[in-house]
Parts: sequence; C-alpha cells; structure tokens
Amino acid sequence: MKKMINIRNEKETDYRRVEEITRKAFWNLYVPGCVEHYLVHIMRSHDDYIPELDFVIEVDNEVIGNIMYTKAKLIDESGKEKDILTFGPVCILPEYQRKGYGKKLIEYSFEKAAELGYDVIVIFGNPGNYVSLGFKSCIKYNVCLDNGAYPTAMLVKELKPGALDGRKWVYHQSSVLDINEQEAQRFDEDFEPLEKKYRPSQEEFYIYSHSVIRDSAL
Repeated sequence: MKKMINIRNEKETDYRRVEEITRKAFWNLYVPGCVEHYLVHIMRSHDDYIPELDFVIEVDNEVIGNIMYTKAKLIDESGKEKDILTFGPVCILPEYQRKGYGKKLIEYSFEKAAELGYDVIVIFGNPGNYVSLGFKSCIKYNVCLDNGAYPTAMLVKELKPGALDGRKWVYHQSSVLDINEQEAQRFDEDFEPLEKKYRPSQEEFYIYSHSVIRDSAL
C-alpha cells in the first residue's frame, strides 16, 4: 500500500516531537550523545531563524523528519555583504532513513527558499550525503572561513546559477550555532535516558570537521 507523504511548516504542537526525532537521529552520531535537539529548541526564538523554511515531513500522518534554516552571510574583500542560508539540523527518524524521505524534504525546502529570493546555501556536512543534491566544495566557489581556510566539510549550493561570481567570499554563520554545552546538557535531562557511546561515525565526523582543502587544489 502506497504511503501518504506530506511536507508542511512546523507547528508549535510539533515542537516536542521534532526535538525527540532530532535527538534519536543524532544520538551518538557525531559525538557521544548529541546537542542537536537543544539547537532546534533555541533556534526557534533566534533572530536568524526563518520560520517559513522550518518544515516537517509526515508519512501516513506521522511526523518523521524535520529541516530548519537560519540566515547566514558572505562578505567579499571589499566588505560587501550577501545574505544567504544555512540549514540544519535536518533529520529523519532512524527507522525511516535511507528511503528517500530526507531527499524529498531537502529538495522541497530548496524550492521554497528560492521562492523567498534566496540564491545560495552553505552547510557543513559529509560530502557523500550532499553532492547528489547539488552541493560542491566551498573552494570551487571561492568561499572560505575568516582564517582563509576551505574546510572539507563546508559545502555550497547555488539555488540560482551564477549567484556567486568568483569573488572571494568569507562565510559567517549565525550565532545560534554557538551552543552552550552546559545548557544543552540540562535540556537533555528532560528526555528519556539514552546511553552515550562510541560509534565509527564519530571518527568520520572528526576527520571531515578537522580537515581542509589546500589552495593549490584550485
């Protein structure tokens, strides 16, 4: 029997469900435990949060995933600023992963972001998960951090071809991503206990998040 799939904006009544889904999806994935559900919680009240781009995906009327966007910016060498987007957390309940639901949710959000006039998205993620969605290495668009580094995990997608014209851009993320670990821990205590443990994905995350692409690779 074909499943009924629906993507819509998150409602206040979804908040706890989305936080629980996020926690289950990220638990022990990048580090023992996770803080992504706390990030979801505080993001909704932050100035950079974009409620129009906060979506849940339902399967047979059950919320099984979520994506949230915040504003970010690029600044060129002359000081000109360009408003862009970043997304995350994006998550699907573990039992629904690898079935195409995440791809549907992300691609839907791309369409809505473009309709709002945004033309560039910058994220940090595993390239293997995102190149099929049109993301490319930041170095191909000359987008770096303020220290001049081109992180392996920093990926760029143009929603409008040619939106980035080759100038050197420095990426600045939202301050909402500067998480207070102690506050996150206190928030987590209100959820069911889960065991923190090591998984190989944590080493993979460490490698991607601590490696950069050399300029000579251009």
